[in-house]
Amino acid sequence: MQNNFSVTARFTQAILEAARRHGASVPEAWLPALTTQGGRVAMVQQDAIWSLFSDAASADPLAALRLGTNLQAGQLDIVGMLLLSCDTLGDALEALTEYAPIIGDNARFETATVTDGVMLRYLPEYTVCREQRVEVAMACVVSLARWMTSGRFQPREVLFMHAPHADAEACEVLLGCPVKFGQPLNGVGMNAGELDRPLIQAGKQLHAHLRALADDMLASLPQGSVSARVQQLIREHPRWGKERIADQLGMSGRHLNRKLAGEAISFKGLREALLHDLAVQALRGGQGVVAVSEKLGFSDENAFSRAFRRWTGQTPAQFAREGVAGTG
Repeated sequence: MQNNFSVTARFTQAILEAARRHGASVPEAWLPALTTQGGRVAMVQQDAIWSLFSDAASADPLAALRLGTNLQAGQLDIVGMLLLSCDTLGDALEALTEYAPIIGDNARFETATVTDGVMLRYLPEYTVCREQRVEVAMACVVSLARWMTSGRFQPREVLFMHAPHADAEACEVLLGCPVKFGQPLNGVGMNAGELDRPLIQAGKQLHAHLRALADDMLASLPQGSVSARVQQLIREHPRWGKERIADQLGMSGRHLNRKLAGEAISFKGLREALLHDLAVQALRGGQGVVAVSEKLGFSDENAFSRAFRRWTGQTPAQFAREGVAGTG
């Protein structure tokens, strides 16, 4: 079970703006989440925003890679500024492996020595829009490393576990290095000498200050948040209501409401966002409307259709037909 489900608001805003640039209409109800929880956004909201981006950018197979190359250090919150203040690229990668959870605490980086070089591996734990999110992360690493070294960084290769969404040659042009799909890991490979490249904005005093702030922020990340536990239970038992889930957690429904309110989340909003995600996944997987309605605990097909139309502007049948047409 994951203990942490939150993402810095600045990074979330970058994804939201990218979705808007691709023509997505953002529900007003989502906007307050970007300024609550001390600058962090619940993972369920982040997942919904990624789904919005993925749907809006579906016509551009390079959209995720482009987004990654366009991300700025400031959009990575204090972690981005900390990376910029490091002395060398190797120091920056070490800082990234330690403080990446501040950006989003359901993914991490690690470095490993490989033949004649180093591999920066990316280890995500999320499932929604996983491939797009991995592409954004890898492209961001390559782009920022180049910028921090005045364009001198030269990666040997970028590896993806998933199948390509776009022509491999187009991906290589965009990232400026060989790109391989269907690999056993997600990562950026580089020669060992790249670690010694100096960074253009290195500053020891600033770095020490930022690291102290990052240490405090990392320590403050919630462990075992109630919203995370509720999210897992809803995914496992989508038919369960608030009282049943509260009982499973050893508390009353009223107590559960208070706990979630402390995380700036409502049970209704959390459950609706998850049901939306589960419904989309099920319909895309070819499950019938009646079966999905029953699985998610709606009183009948009409109630499910009304909810789905509220979420997406389409009926489940329309959504399913468009999905079939899009894969034909």
